[in-house]
Amino acid sequence: MGLNSLLVLNKLLVVVRSMGNPKIKAVGTAVPKYALPQKEIKQFVANVFRSHVENIDRLLPIFENSCIKVRYLSQPLEWYATPHSFSEANRIFEQVALDLAEKAALQAMNRGNVKPMDIGMVVFVTSTGIATPTLDAKLIQRLGLSSHTGRLPIWGLGCGGGAAGLARASELAHSIPEKIVLLVTVELCSLTFQRNDYSKSNVVGTSIFADGAAAALIAMEGEGPAVLGNYSTLFPNSEDIMGWELVETGLKVRFSRDIPSIVRRYLPNLLQNACGKWDIDQAEIGHYVVHPGGTKVLEAYHESLHLKKEQLSQAYEVLMDYGNVSSASILFVLEKFLTATLPTDDYGVMLALGPGFSAEQVLFKW
Repeated sequence: MGLNSLLVLNKLLVVVRSMGNPKIKAVGTAVPKYALPQKEIKQFVANVFRSHVENIDRLLPIFENSCIKVRYLSQPLEWYATPHSFSEANRIFEQVALDLAEKAALQAMNRGNVKPMDIGMVVFVTSTGIATPTLDAKLIQRLGLSSHTGRLPIWGLGCGGGAAGLARASELAHSIPEKIVLLVTVELCSLTFQRNDYSKSNVVGTSIFADGAAAALIAMEGEGPAVLGNYSTLFPNSEDIMGWELVETGLKVRFSRDIPSIVRRYLPNLLQNACGKWDIDQAEIGHYVVHPGGTKVLEAYHESLHLKKEQLSQAYEVLMDYGNVSSASILFVLEKFLTATLPTDDYGVMLALGPGFSAEQVLFKW
């Protein structure tokens, strides 16, 4: 068989492989109205922490080193200057998160030309607020979806929730091929700010985390990136690396400074193992849509996977324009990626890390 025949056969195999797989029809995003320059937040943190944190000036450069220019917060900056109870912050979460979730979902529905009657399932992802019934119940009614719409609320996956949510939504799409699955992820990280927590983790958290929502439509029919598979990894005995501590005033951030080194040490093998499961060669992956957890995490992705800078350009752009919006960030990156990238039938992978400590990988073709 000649070289041209092999190329044609390989192309046909790629096309056949993507048939019968769910597609990402559209992505939508939304942010709250309070846009704060990074330098303004830095000054706020300096004023709040200076009298309680020794050598605070040695920590403040993390604001510049974050590469973030603007972040969006649920409340005006002065709100964060005084302590608030968990119940008060959570009430704000329920109101703002629902509004943002609705905006992101409507944007995705408009872009995908999807009507309320077309949606048969809602997957709702968050880790920064609590509500029972979960907010997807109210969202279904706001969007005018059927009262028989399936619901899958997912809580606690943190920064890995967007990729994990897409994996679960894609699996569910097979069970309702005549309908569309709506994935919504919303995080209001700023509402978890602990005014009286003077730990280094809290200072670091205030330098990167932000608020926002994103939505994606996954369907068996139509056009868009085809989701071909996923690969989840839980690191044993790693609960202390990332997560929340529940204190009287709410959710107190916990994460390790070792995350970038963990990425460098383990991610190459994780991706190689995932490729083995997917029966593809890692060299075939042309697109990387990664969670922008911070500049050091992105540098670890770049170095450990030997990526070109342009392969992570959308992740850097999202980090610069929005900060780290936890689970929603990777869908912000996906939105930019789809806007900037023409379909070439190349494989791509979505990568995110979260509490557990865990890694989520999703294989797609675009």
